[in-house]
Amino acid sequence: MTTVHSKVAAPGKLLGAEEAAAVVAGACPEGDYQGKRVLLIIPDSTRTAPIGMMFRLLHSQLGGVTAALDILIALGTHRAMTEEEICVRLEITMEERRTRYGRVRFFNHEWDNPAALKSLGVIPREEIRQLSDGLFSMDVPVTVNRRVDDYDQLIIVGPVFPHEVVGFSGGNKYLFPGISGPEVLNFFHWLGAVITTVGVIGHKWTPVRRVVDRAGSMVSTPRLCFALVVAGGGLAGLYAGAPEAAWDQAVDLSAQHHIVRKDREFHTILSCAPEMYDELWVGAKCMYKLEPVLAEDGELIIYAPHLKEVSVVHGPVIHQVGYHCRDYFLAQWDKFKDLPWGVLAHSTHVFGLGTYVNGVEKARARVTLATGIPEDECRAINLGYRDWRSIRVADYADRESEGILHVPKAGETLYRLAGR
Repeated sequence: MTTVHSKVAAPGKLLGAEEAAAVVAGACPEGDYQGKRVLLIIPDSTRTAPIGMMFRLLHSQLGGVTAALDILIALGTHRAMTEEEICVRLEITMEERRTRYGRVRFFNHEWDNPAALKSLGVIPREEIRQLSDGLFSMDVPVTVNRRVDDYDQLIIVGPVFPHEVVGFSGGNKYLFPGISGPEVLNFFHWLGAVITTVGVIGHKWTPVRRVVDRAGSMVSTPRLCFALVVAGGGLAGLYAGAPEAAWDQAVDLSAQHHIVRKDREFHTILSCAPEMYDELWVGAKCMYKLEPVLAEDGELIIYAPHLKEVSVVHGPVIHQVGYHCRDYFLAQWDKFKDLPWGVLAHSTHVFGLGTYVNGVEKARARVTLATGIPEDECRAINLGYRDWRSIRVADYADRESEGILHVPKAGETLYRLAGR
C-alpha cells in the first residue's frame, strides 16, 4: 500500500507551519535527496493556496543537500508569469530571490513550443475507449515539458478543488495539463465537455481523471505530490505521497470544505470574481461552480470590473467561435473539429447546458458579463452584457429566499443542490 504522509487540522482550525513541516520532513527525508536535482511544480496565481509556505518549508528541508531545487510553473495554457509575479506566488521578496533563494531557477511551462516538449508515446485507441467509457476511440499522443528529464525527482505542490473538466483538481493534473503539450490536454478537455460540466464537476472518479492518471504514469521521473486542501487561504489538510494516492485522500477533505449544498435553485446569481482571475478564460470558473444551482431560464452574472480580457492566449479562436452549448458543436462537428478542442470545451463550459435543434440554439440559462469587456465584444462572442457600474452588489445580498444568490468570492467553491 502506498504511504501517504498527512495532517488534517482540527475543526475550525488551520495547520501551522510546524505541522506542515512535519509532513514535509516525513515525505522528504533529507538523506534521500543528497546530491539530487529536484524540480518543484507549482500552480500559477489563479489558484488559492499557501504555496509560499510550502516552498519555504521544502527549501529549508532540501535546499542544503540537493544539487538543484528549481521551480516550474504549471501554466497549462495560461500566460507566462514574470519573475516578479513568481516571487509574489512564492511569497518572497526580490531581495530574498537574489540572496537566500539565488540558486533556485524559475521556469514557465511552454505548452505551445514544440522545442520545449518531449513525447512520452501514445495512449492507444482501445485504451482510450475503455478510459472514456466508450465516448472516444482514438490514439492520443502524450507530450510533456522536456525539463522533467533534467531532474531526479518531481515534487508537485498544489491545491485540490472541485474542477469543471476533471472532477477535482490536483495530483497528476499539475502535469497534465499543467506541464503537458496540446494533444492530450485538448483531448481530455473535450472529453469533459462532452460529459458536461454538471456531469463532471465535484465527482471524484471520472473518465477525465482516468486519462490524466494514465498520462501521469507515462512520466518516468519519480513523482511526489503535496496535495493541499485550502480553507481561508490556509491549510485545512496536507497530504504527501504518490500523486494518485495523495490526491485520493485530499479529495475527500476538499469535498467537505469546497462543496456547498443549497435547498433550491436560483433565478439570479451574482457571481463575483476575485482579482486573481484577470481574464475570462479563468474568471469563467465563476460560472462553472454555480451552474448546478442556476435555475432554468435564470441569469448568472459574472461581476468583475477588473476583468478586461477574454483570453490573452486563446482570444482569437474564442472570438472566431463564440460561446455555445455542447450540442451546437456536436451537430456541426465537421465545421469545428480542426479547431483546438480545449477552446471548444471552454466555450461550452461558459455557455452552460443547452440544446441545438434544427439550427436553433437555446441556452438553459443566460450568462451575463458585468466586466471591463465592452458590450459589443460580449455580444459578438454570444454572451450577455451589463454595465458593471449599474450594479449595486449590496442589492443582491441576503435574498436567497427570493431566489437571488450573491457569491462574494466565486470560482473555487462548488454549489450543488442538496441530495445531489
